Amino acid sequence: MSCRGNMRHLSSMKRIVVKVGTSSITHANGQIHVHKSDMLIRQLADLANAGKEVVLVSSGAVAAGMKSLGFSERPAQLADKQAAAAVGQGMLMHMYEKLFREYGLTVGQVLLTKGDYLHPRHYLYARNTLVRLLELGAVPIVNENDTVSTEEIKIGDNDTLSAMVASIVDADVLVLLSDVDGLYTGNPMTDSEAVLRPMVDELTPEIWASAQGSGTVLGTGGMYTKLVAADIAMNSGVDMIIANASTPEVLLKIFDAETIGTRFVAHDVHPQMWKRRLLFGADMCGKIRVDAGCRDALMQHGASILPVGIVEVEGEFVQGDGISVYYDNREIARGMAGFDSAEMRRISGCKSEEIADILGYVPADTVAVHRDHLVVKQ
Repeated sequence: MSCRGNMRHLSSMKRIVVKVGTSSITHANGQIHVHKSDMLIRQLADLANAGKEVVLVSSGAVAAGMKSLGFSERPAQLADKQAAAAVGQGMLMHMYEKLFREYGLTVGQVLLTKGDYLHPRHYLYARNTLVRLLELGAVPIVNENDTVSTEEIKIGDNDTLSAMVASIVDADVLVLLSDVDGLYTGNPMTDSEAVLRPMVDELTPEIWASAQGSGTVLGTGGMYTKLVAADIAMNSGVDMIIANASTPEVLLKIFDAETIGTRFVAHDVHPQMWKRRLLFGADMCGKIRVDAGCRDALMQHGASILPVGIVEVEGEFVQGDGISVYYDNREIARGMAGFDSAEMRRISGCKSEEIADILGYVPADTVAVHRDHLVVKQ
């Protein structure tokens, strides 16, 4: 499937996720490379000041904490990695907070695991937190929660994590900054005829086969993990770029429409596709029945479900769980619950302005199921 005809101009893209690899912000010994980090943050600050919404996915926590704990190379044991991450995350965030503050920006740390992407409720919480930080003008700093992740739930690398984050926040583009210039036709270290691919609009078997090798001694990524990230991003409607972090002003040049690195062009994705994958692949934990007015607003106008239109709540569920929406005896939609079942029963049939008094607190939103978390069954 070719997408070249639908390519968007990078300069017009607003919501940006940038992933920086371990080697791009640390010295060979694992210590934080302050100058490189400052150059990165200065560019991100410029983009933010130009009106872009910026999310930074940062590797380097394990590497940053290694030396302080006496490790000379990346630990093999999971417990040692988690200990190094516990120390390194604090070091990284201290640096990021200090440098971003010098440019007038506030940061917020968000630690995620694979379960936060796959579990509907966790997905909703992660999305709400990240989007709200952006709305408030802050820069989310995201890393995998290495201190508690196990091999079973671990995302495995921050290339994949960054693509998940880009999907969660509906980013326009994901930029992977690494120690490579982009995707080549072969391994440039061993193939003298390998040339840089400036654009990819389909991940062919040939491209997958061309990905060889692992990352650096300190990092975990390689070209294969970047292709996995590209697959997630492209199929989530997000463009992705691989570029060399050492290129002077690389981010500013990218968003000034200079041809740098390799661009993976987003596929045309139906606005509800991500919701279909999320909701129809998940177990429904409960059920609500709605009246005719709510049904019409939902089916004909794509509206959210308000408590006033709910006539019955069945089952036990918590906020973020998947629930079925019925009119009479027909399932007409599925969505993520905006309240738990006990609260939903208390406010069903009530107007929005009555909800705070009934619940005894002011909820972040007064809709029972938001249209962004709702799939209508045709």
